[in-house]
Amino acid sequence: MKRNEFLTTMIGTTMLAGFRQFTDELPEQGPEMPVLFVGHGSPMNGIETNEFSSYWGQLAKEIPVPKAVLVISAHWLSRGTHITAMDFPKTIHDFGGFPKALFDVQYPAPGSLALAKETAGLIHSTVVGLDHDWGLDHGTWSVVRQMYPKADIPVLQLSIDYTKDAQYHYDLAKELAALRRKGVLILGSGNMVHNLRMIGLPKSGDFNEAYGHDWAIHMNDTFKRLIMNGDHQSLIHYDRLGPEARLAIPSPDHYLPLIYTMALQGKRDAVSFFNDKAVAGSLTMTSVKIANA
Repeated sequence: MKRNEFLTTMIGTTMLAGFRQFTDELPEQGPEMPVLFVGHGSPMNGIETNEFSSYWGQLAKEIPVPKAVLVISAHWLSRGTHITAMDFPKTIHDFGGFPKALFDVQYPAPGSLALAKETAGLIHSTVVGLDHDWGLDHGTWSVVRQMYPKADIPVLQLSIDYTKDAQYHYDLAKELAALRRKGVLILGSGNMVHNLRMIGLPKSGDFNEAYGHDWAIHMNDTFKRLIMNGDHQSLIHYDRLGPEARLAIPSPDHYLPLIYTMALQGKRDAVSFFNDKAVAGSLTMTSVKIANA
């Protein structure tokens, strides 16, 4: 064997050993981890202590400690599907016009190349690229740092292919189901109702005060009813739900993470809601927990 062939073989063997070591540490069977959809709202929720962020922290104490967290964030849209695969993903400040304290936030959670490879291997509907450039955007860290402030749990992101429809994403998400049995918390981060062009504030000026336009409250209630009824097809074909749906979802980026979460609902799972509130007129913070009953 030539030297370069030997080195290539050794490097591949070493990476495979590391991959197996990580996955071997994850339980093969056992109670499934819950799946979450979190309405993340304003980036300020990442540093403020308020009713939303406080519940995120409380929720983390109520569910099993995950081996890793895989987030589908509304803020990573890509052509094709990619997963972060670096050892230490950077903290991305993908917003503007907020206080310096928000830009100063660093969330130094580790990543996991091994889990990235395993996740990519579970998905057969498309080729999943291993990404070494992205990191953790505010759709991820604003929530996860409130849940796990020690930043000692590996966190990965799976991108949303903006060229595909909701049915495609629903089918892809189902391929991730095995991760629940291995202690991975899968978390969709977006907002059920999200229309920034129609934001309005109550007289108090408080962004997080309960306040919703009639159409926003109507659609949020509609989505909740469909979720409780297990009517996933109506959720997938949200564009058939009337003009209010077009106001609630002017673009699908913040809605599709919900589709990932719902796709992972199993026969043994119960559904519950938390942070069920409309804010700023055209946003809803309503979040979903799916867990074995």
